[in-house]
Amino acid sequence: MQYVVNQLNYLKPYLPLLVGAVLFLFINIDAVFAQCPMCKAAAEANLKEGGSHANGLNVGILYLFITPYLIVAGIAGVWWWHNKKVAEEEVDELVQQVIEETI
Repeated sequence: MQYVVNQLNYLKPYLPLLVGAVLFLFINIDAVFAQCPMCKAAAEANLKEGGSHANGLNVGILYLFITPYLIVAGIAGVWWWHNKKVAEEEVDELVQQVIEETI
């Protein structure tokens, strides 16, 4: 339980930043949704005229789709590496305590 409390204390300085980021996303949600019909209309018009800009739009959508997952995977990797390092240090301390107690 103490380990979980330590991890939560580690995140406390970042809490205002996280809350601010979430609020920023929710405040701008109308502007984001307003762009979807405009992009769709522009892509359909371009395809009707024989253009290939819609293909580039699809690649851009895939890029935007994958980017958040890569960011989350990177954060999860750093978190896992940090926790693994902390856990190894705790095990080393416990082993040293046991060795000292047995001597």
